[in-house]
Amino acid sequence: MTELERPVVLIGPMGVGKTTIGKKLARSLKITFIDTDSVVVAKHGAIDKIFGEQGEATFRRFEEEAVAESLTKPSVIATGGGAVLSELTRQRLSELATVIYLSTDGRHIQSRLRRGNRPLLKDGMGDWNRIYDERRSIYESVANFEVETSGKPLTISVREIKSKLGLE
Repeated sequence: MTELERPVVLIGPMGVGKTTIGKKLARSLKITFIDTDSVVVAKHGAIDKIFGEQGEATFRRFEEEAVAESLTKPSVIATGGGAVLSELTRQRLSELATVIYLSTDGRHIQSRLRRGNRPLLKDGMGDWNRIYDERRSIYESVANFEVETSGKPLTISVREIKSKLGLE
């Protein structure tokens, strides 16, 4: 088993591949994979239902708790695209994790977004572009490393992350 000093946390916009890349990375490192959106769903129900019935602020609080809980053990953690909006989460990430920002030029995002129910994307790619533009500087400021994922096979992105972590 590869020993990591800190959890590896993947951040970035909706649809960039945090979960898919995270699973593959965790498998190659032989460590646990955690998807914070799945943690929220398991504890509180469907994300779109939380947004609809309790509002975004409640979801963000649940997300903050899920990230904090996930940071307690060596693992690869995929966060929701907005997890870094929380100042407390950003502080925890900087203190407790190695953060990888998965960036994209956006060309492959539209096909990925069709597969999920995304409560913040009422206007599809228009909303996605606006949200990414608003969050990009936060992703950059929180990350220890950036990995550009546009048009790359998953194996290349995983290899690049492992290289940045000094594990390949």
